[in-house]
Amino acid sequence: MLAKRIIPCLDVQNGQVVKGIHFEDLRQVGDPVELAQRYEQEGADELVFLDITASYEQRGTMVEVAEKVAQELTIPFTVGGGINTTQQVVNLLKAGADKVSINTAAVINPELIRELADKFGSQCVVVAIDVKRTWDRITHRSYWEVFIKGGRTPTGKDALSWAQKVEQMGAGEILLTSMDTDGTQSGYDISLTRKISEEVNIPVIASGGAGRLEHLSAILREGKADAALVASIFHYRKFTIPEAKLFLQKKGILVRMNDDGASLAEN
Repeated sequence: MLAKRIIPCLDVQNGQVVKGIHFEDLRQVGDPVELAQRYEQEGADELVFLDITASYEQRGTMVEVAEKVAQELTIPFTVGGGINTTQQVVNLLKAGADKVSINTAAVINPELIRELADKFGSQCVVVAIDVKRTWDRITHRSYWEVFIKGGRTPTGKDALSWAQKVEQMGAGEILLTSMDTDGTQSGYDISLTRKISEEVNIPVIASGGAGRLEHLSAILREGKADAALVASIFHYRKFTIPEAKLFLQKKGILVRMNDDGASLAEN
């Protein structure tokens, strides 16, 4: 059995880490390099950096930030936001990123997923899917709709069908964010995550809603996620990564522990 991963997420805007609620009301949290160093020292399995307004503002991802982060990190990190060409991926990987996350460009041009997977390997390609529960006026039923451009633009795409499609196109992982729970600290969308996880054979990283340690265990167990993306509770020091991992371990969930992290959590 593979260990479940705890992955801090750093949403970046204008070179600073920010956090909002439902993708809005963004507040500055700190410097991405300093936070990256802190999270690696605490025992994060990976990190994700997302330039959250790049697609909406139609500009490229922050290669400079990736370079600075890569100089300080030994754990894998993913960079996303505004990526729509192979050359951008080349630049990010040269800068030190281990994986890239694509979202808007993948919806607009699904062939980009296959192109990147063929050139760099599926393990390098993460497709981010931002989802919101939407009411269909024609069928009079609600469904999980895919949104793009930083959650600003609805696509009409069903999240489950799209997740299956990106797997077929060669994506190595799915970064699944519930816009309904994002930043609320009220818990992940378990039903959404479980449904996607059951229908695809690639890892699903759950995002949006962590507020208590119980939320992490719920999404990893009931939600069947392979990893939990976490922001607010780590950014604002409500909990540390060692505390989170020790909690999960005591719940019988397999996580990677280090001696320093375990002792830090117990102190």
